[in-house]
Amino acid sequence: MSGRPLLNRRLDGLGTTIFAEMSALATATGAINLGQGFPDTDGPESVREAAVRALRDGRGNQYPPGPGIPELRQAIADHQRRFYDLSLDPDTEVLVTAGATEAIAAAMLALLEPDDEVVAFEPFYDSYAACIAMAGAKRVPLTLRAPSFRPDLDELRAKITPRTRLLLLNTPHNPTGMVLTAEEQSAIAALAIEHDLLVVTDEVYEHLVFEGTHRPLAALPGMRERTVTISSAGKTFSFTGWKVGWVTASAPLVSAVRTAKQYLTYVSAGPFQYAIAEALRLPDAYFEGFRADLRRKRDLLGDGLRAAGFEVYQPQGTYFITTDISPLGEKNALAFCRALPERCGVVAIPNSVFYDDPDVGRSQVRFTFCKKDDVLHEAADRLQRMAP
Repeated sequence: MSGRPLLNRRLDGLGTTIFAEMSALATATGAINLGQGFPDTDGPESVREAAVRALRDGRGNQYPPGPGIPELRQAIADHQRRFYDLSLDPDTEVLVTAGATEAIAAAMLALLEPDDEVVAFEPFYDSYAACIAMAGAKRVPLTLRAPSFRPDLDELRAKITPRTRLLLLNTPHNPTGMVLTAEEQSAIAALAIEHDLLVVTDEVYEHLVFEGTHRPLAALPGMRERTVTISSAGKTFSFTGWKVGWVTASAPLVSAVRTAKQYLTYVSAGPFQYAIAEALRLPDAYFEGFRADLRRKRDLLGDGLRAAGFEVYQPQGTYFITTDISPLGEKNALAFCRALPERCGVVAIPNSVFYDDPDVGRSQVRFTFCKKDDVLHEAADRLQRMAP
């Protein structure tokens, strides 16, 4: 074999994810895992039973249609109309994917060419960097800075060049919990139109906005034909293992993304697609109760983190809290998180891994609060008794 590295150079530095590392630490030490964002309870029983019913009835046990089963595509279109007054053709403007992660990958592979530039909020959700790299494009960070983590729109304008092809946005934003305001969205839309840019929006936490209101960028004037909207069932219905996501966009954009998607997983989650079609039609009381419960958990863990000495940046959405460890006399979030399971039996994620310049987030640590109350109470107690 030649001396050439086995790994494609585009993926250099993108080895084992921080989530795998920290989850392995949680398993090895028996620590409470407040790192990876998955609930420790299942979602609605009616939705789980819908999946069981589909399995027993033989619906989805073989390959489902490539774009997704018609029932789910119709339910997604109905959801967008119900919550956002967006009208979609379920046959040509909706695409079901293997979670939002595949939707992001398919969108980047479909819409980008080598040397295109992609402006994205930093800190990035980790798959963004990998997907942009696999497409051969270049990521250009727009850094969200503590304590507010608001995007600097003047800086955004300055980062747009003739090579800019696409804006990759995430609201509500993981890991900071920032939610774009109507004014910020309007300004971003104006820039996209002015420079004829495509926009991909990751909106998986759309039903977990605690302050403000979620509004898809595609709903703004002039944005429908240039915006790919991505969401998924995992975060809204607490069935993250089912990996049911979707893309909504104009027919030409969906066609482009589908072309790439069909060579990734082709299809997935057959019986679960039927269950999520039912889930999307749950009454308003479900969505309101889910949001209220997570808001309460946010406040529970936030109070515990403050009592333990962390600086807490109150998230407007998602189910993550970003903190600063400087008040604890700590400076390096990665070292802090690697030592934390042994120090007090809790696992968290260092935000520094989500930055191109890790110094910007060097002292930031992310905790998730999508756990049972007793788990959050115990984690807070352990952190307050943390050994030096």
